[in-house]
Amino acid sequence: MCAVFGFLDYKGKVSNAVLKKLIHTLSVAAEVRGTDATGISYVRGGSIITYKKPKPAHKVKLFFPKDTRAIIGHTRFTTQGSEKRNYNNHPFEGHCGKEAFALAHNGVLYNDKELRREQHLPPTPIETDTYVAVQLLEQGQQLDAENIRRTAELVEGSFVFTILKNDNTLFLVKGNNPLTIYHFPALGLYVYASTKSILDNALKKVNLNGKCCEVDVSEEEIIEISPSGNLHKSSFEMQDYIHTMFNPYNWDYAKWWMEDEREKLLLEYCGTFGVSEEEVELLLEVGYDPDEIEELLMDTEAMEEALTEAKTLLQCEA
Repeated sequence: MCAVFGFLDYKGKVSNAVLKKLIHTLSVAAEVRGTDATGISYVRGGSIITYKKPKPAHKVKLFFPKDTRAIIGHTRFTTQGSEKRNYNNHPFEGHCGKEAFALAHNGVLYNDKELRREQHLPPTPIETDTYVAVQLLEQGQQLDAENIRRTAELVEGSFVFTILKNDNTLFLVKGNNPLTIYHFPALGLYVYASTKSILDNALKKVNLNGKCCEVDVSEEEIIEISPSGNLHKSSFEMQDYIHTMFNPYNWDYAKWWMEDEREKLLLEYCGTFGVSEEEVELLLEVGYDPDEIEELLMDTEAMEEALTEAKTLLQCEA
């Protein structure tokens, strides 16, 4: 359970100071989904620049120059490949012919080893499952929607991919993990994050004048936003990934494993929001899922109401 976040400033109206504050507040809000590492990528002079550290976002200073028009960011909860080896952290850089790009991923890919064999991908010291997506994209000569569609249909697992091309084109690839995108038309600004609560929490602390609307994005969709702000959608078909890691007859076990990992993260970091492990376990006991609890962590009043209701429910059952 990691988080992706970022922006595309296609009109250049928003000041660098505001954009820096936006990235800072987004990254800190995204800590609810991972604190093992933090990183961003952006374009400078036609080249991809990546900065990442094995530290939580609130301990990392995320710098980017004044003319930066787009950023993809990531906060990591480690599942494969130690975050202490910084090359395992997101975003990752790659090349398609003469085009450079950076990629960040929220989710887990289960057939990365299989794909490396089948697609004859070169060996790499990077241990993270995500990197197979970079290598698959590098098999193409262009970074475009068709190349991304092919990659999204080859990988098996849970994912949202964010990809920044070295001309500031932004691709957001929605698998079965969460993604929310806001558009500020008057400002010429797109802002995105893994969840609505991360976006809302961050935007409360940033003075962005102008109305925003939420961009509709569905599972199995590729959102392509050009440097001038034009948005285009295309689709792909996700693979049935569960058989690669689990016996097909153990579907219930597979679901338990994925939920258990998310619950562990909540229990590890709930104290940051003034909520105890016992209170999270109480909510899980009465039927709240990790996504719902994550939303509650961002809203103190709603959390208090949920806990009161949960205690009352358990007292009635007793």
